[in-house]
Amino acid sequence: MFKLFKTLSVLSLLITISACSEQVEPANQAAQSQAASELIAETATDSATEADKANELFEEIFMQAVKRSPTTQSFLGIKDDQDKWDDLSEEWAQEGLQIAKDNLAKVNSIDASKLDPQTKVSLDLMQQGLQQQIADFKWRFHNYPLNQMRGLHSAAPALLINQHKIDEVADAEDYISRLNAIPVLFGQVIEGVNIRAEKGIIAPKFVYPYVISDSENIIKGAPFDAGEDSTLLADFSKKVNQLDIDAAEKEQLISRAITALKENVKPGYESLIKAVKLIAAKADTQDGVWKLPDGQAFYNTALARTTTTDMTAEQIHQAGLAEVTRIHAEMELIKESVGFDGDLKKFFTFMREDEQFYYADSDDGRAKYLSEATALIDTMKTRLDELFIVKPKAELTVKAVEAFREKSAGKAFYQIPSMDGTRPGIYYANLYRMKNMPIYQMEALAYHEGLPGHHMQLAIALELEGIPKFRKFARFTAYTEGWGLYSEFLPKEIGMYSDPYSNFGRLAMELWRACRLVVDTGIHAMEWSREQGIEYYANNTPNSRNDAVKMVERHIVMASQATAYKIGMMKILELREKAKTALGDKFDIRDFHEVVLKNGPVPLDVLTQYINEYIADTLAQ
Repeated sequence: MFKLFKTLSVLSLLITISACSEQVEPANQAAQSQAASELIAETATDSATEADKANELFEEIFMQAVKRSPTTQSFLGIKDDQDKWDDLSEEWAQEGLQIAKDNLAKVNSIDASKLDPQTKVSLDLMQQGLQQQIADFKWRFHNYPLNQMRGLHSAAPALLINQHKIDEVADAEDYISRLNAIPVLFGQVIEGVNIRAEKGIIAPKFVYPYVISDSENIIKGAPFDAGEDSTLLADFSKKVNQLDIDAAEKEQLISRAITALKENVKPGYESLIKAVKLIAAKADTQDGVWKLPDGQAFYNTALARTTTTDMTAEQIHQAGLAEVTRIHAEMELIKESVGFDGDLKKFFTFMREDEQFYYADSDDGRAKYLSEATALIDTMKTRLDELFIVKPKAELTVKAVEAFREKSAGKAFYQIPSMDGTRPGIYYANLYRMKNMPIYQMEALAYHEGLPGHHMQLAIALELEGIPKFRKFARFTAYTEGWGLYSEFLPKEIGMYSDPYSNFGRLAMELWRACRLVVDTGIHAMEWSREQGIEYYANNTPNSRNDAVKMVERHIVMASQATAYKIGMMKILELREKAKTALGDKFDIRDFHEVVLKNGPVPLDVLTQYINEYIADTLAQ
């Protein structure tokens, strides 16, 4: 395997000394040689010391941020503050801004000239991150904290169910404390929503029924009303009943949880629902962020942060249109290969409506989908050695999205494993409506969310040695989702997608991401309406109209985010082609992937730098 990084400072110093010593008298040359050796040793020590200093600071800054976020701690498997929720107050935000400024001053004091290349990249990324955090503080209200995609109304119970483990009584006590703290948490959410409303930042009308429905689902069932246990009570009871304690203690803990649910969770959600209804009455049907204060500048910043490029909205829009045309042409070939009689639009209708492409909308159908998705991932595991050098140690499991949030959640998503490896990575499939999960897309979806997609990428990042934690947990969407989309394409090169319909499904998913470039920029930069966006998807993809509605609504509440997938994939493929052309017979796909994965998530310009170094290093061998 190639050596990714070279410490050039000492080598350069040796070359310089050698060149200067050629004219030195023998006696003096010996003295010079000794002096050179001492200087080299001193330089190496200084470099190591400065690198150690830098990495200690990076660790301090990362852990400082983790300490300020109890929910982040839970995601990382840390239990220090698991009886608390994050502070969402303006005072906390202002404090965070000052911390960022103080940390930037500390980071800027590091002498970059004394760092090895890897630590220099870490320094650049830390500086960039802090600078952007400070610069973007003015946009902190330019979002919709309650929407159909995300928000604490659904994230809080999801965290309790999926991240808050109960291994001992103290964990159960902490769970109850979090239940009791819901009114304070939601009070801060309501305050934030009201501040935004005063500034003219209100989500469109379609958002609020989703939020209200998801919130009402949490307070259905026992102990709120008759019927089966509510989502949270069922979760708490199941976890407590698995503890190795006597029955009376279990009963007491469950009783206290019931009290917390009735006295704090229910009133907290009722207050949130009331506040949402009041905001909904003020909402309009304008969809793009162009309607917000300084909306165009905000969107331009969002695109830059999401894509980690300097591409304009117009350039992204045009790239999307070009990719849609290319993919349609490839789909035409598949249509002809299966002998379909009709145009591409009719083929889309056939793929969308024919029952052979869907499992039954039943418990058996859902179980079959999960079983088949797991089998696809298990098969891919046996092929990883052909493509990769290092594989993730963490396990991967496939799971259906929980009932309480499946109606509004996305089609599929991935959750990283815990830092200690005790919780596996999870590929979530949304099986709420089986007609939204065609069999012909199952293969590409499993590769994207599971292997060789996000699990290969993000689990490895957590397990990397030699880079600071802040880089392991960094999220550069174009890198992360670009890899996910690239991972849909990659298995085709080793013979997967043997069924033409599955290959069509792969292209359909890539087409979907190409359309995102068109529609996201259309809505937020060109003032398209929600309906215009829906029609574009409906006319250009085989996906259901329900898919189109969900996707456009996602664009609206998460401006720019959906542009990351195709921009990132295009860059990875561009860099791979560059490496193949430059290296010829020396090109090894496994080495290329090693460069992409072994440095953690990075902006696309930094990834380009790594690939250029890989090319130069391999050519020099």
